[in-house]
Amino acid sequence: MIRYLYGSALARHPALRDGMFRDRAGQFCDRLGWPLDRDAAGREIDAYDTDAALYVMVVGPHGCHRGSMRFLPTTGRTMLADHFAHLCPEGAPRAPGVWECTRFCLAPGATGTGGARISAALMLGALEMGLQLGLTGSVGVFDARMLRVYRRLGWPPVVLGEDGAGKDGIAAGRWAFTPALRPVLRRVAGISPELAAWCLRRGFGEGRLALAA
Repeated sequence: MIRYLYGSALARHPALRDGMFRDRAGQFCDRLGWPLDRDAAGREIDAYDTDAALYVMVVGPHGCHRGSMRFLPTTGRTMLADHFAHLCPEGAPRAPGVWECTRFCLAPGATGTGGARISAALMLGALEMGLQLGLTGSVGVFDARMLRVYRRLGWPPVVLGEDGAGKDGIAAGRWAFTPALRPVLRRVAGISPELAAWCLRRGFGEGRLALAA
């Protein structure tokens, strides 16, 4: 199931919240070796996990975290503008219609066909969110090796800039929100139009999908 939650609502879902932050630590700190901090509970939480952050999640049985990604308006503080502006020759995008996406994370064991389905479901959730909010696109920094994954899923970004190579390579990209992507992502995710619409109608659990929490 696709779920939408603002950072301000995470405290009402502690198991899902902690599962997401622990899975982020496992992916980014342990498997990718990024020099990120984790708290005493083993969670990876940074300065951009604010109340205003919007999380698109794939939730499994019993409410467990299967995958997630984080969105923030580019009109405020973003990871791209604060730390990776050198990847954007024309400057880090800042516009009301463009949000930053970061921390694309899958739970451990999400590999092969299952991993592809969860990844596609996350991207479908992001697409529906963007279209609902009237956004034109999203930008983000990602491990450069993820580019081939995005291509296989059917929604590759326009690369704004790259730095490094191999396992140390990073890139900045921009994804355009367009309805034409829906059938491709639904097919890979195995999600019907009816289910995708139902998830969107649920909004953020306690309220409707809106520009403010």
